[in-house]
Amino acid sequence: MKTIPQILLKVRQAAFISFNTIARTMSIHYKNILNYFDNRNTNASAESFNAKIKAFRAQFRGVRNVNFFLYRLTTIFA
Repeated sequence: MKTIPQILLKVRQAAFISFNTIARTMSIHYKNILNYFDNRNTNASAESFNAKIKAFRAQFRGVRNVNFFLYRLTTIFA
């Protein structure tokens, strides 16, 4: 069984530009990818919270007063 660094090395040696992009992305997020398979941890909760913030901001068609916006976020989602 090959390890991820061995696979990435072979991909880089193959000299396909599109595969190099994937290899670069995998090497940057290597630990997070392994963490998912080891512990089944994801950043889904952070992504969900980000989506809630975007929906809340879209509901009011933007933010005029940043301090009030942050206050509303903390009172609603905290």
